[in-house]
Amino acid sequence: MIRSENLRSGYIHDDVEEYLYKLLPERDAVVSEMEAYAQEHRVPIIGPAVARLLALLVQVSGAKRIFEMGSAIGYSTVWLARAAGTQRKVFYTDGDPEKAKRAQVYFRMAGVAKRIEVNVGDALALVKKTPGKFDMIFIDIDKHQYPAALQAALPKLCRGGLVIADNTLWSGKAARPAAEDDKDTKGVQEFNRLVYASKELYPVLIPLRDGVTVCRKL
Repeated sequence: MIRSENLRSGYIHDDVEEYLYKLLPERDAVVSEMEAYAQEHRVPIIGPAVARLLALLVQVSGAKRIFEMGSAIGYSTVWLARAAGTQRKVFYTDGDPEKAKRAQVYFRMAGVAKRIEVNVGDALALVKKTPGKFDMIFIDIDKHQYPAALQAALPKLCRGGLVIADNTLWSGKAARPAAEDDKDTKGVQEFNRLVYASKELYPVLIPLRDGVTVCRKL
């Protein structure tokens, strides 16, 4: 199995990653097409291992309103919408109109378009202005924005809700001193520090793929 950039962690042994991905069931045609497109066009996606974790968290939490901060071609959105089921709402956000158009095609192909509200623009501004609160907020935007994303997300999260962030080990760089000009690594490190210092959150950093931090709002 050839692992694309979307599947490599940067810190897990190759044989362990190989074992993990061999265990995963085959994906359906739509998800497989999205994975192939992402690999060919170098579009970052969470990949199937993290996607299954997100789907499980939706199922066990019963999340009804889910907000995504950074959705790209909608790979994670499809998994979230399928896990949530009908009569639920997932809010897609991305700053690139072309990615949003492609995502909408995939949503129709996957049969989940009616469960998804597509928003194009800055995710931080969109989460603040979207009415109501959310049961789950997934953060996957530019890494230097992670601390600001957390500040924007927390007031919009229901008590008992989940805030989840991808790439929180950042190919292992989060565990090492960041270069002075490395804003992305510093952003991830500060995000991790903030969630573990917060009295509002109960966080767990899971070393799956590139690191996934799951926090419950107390």
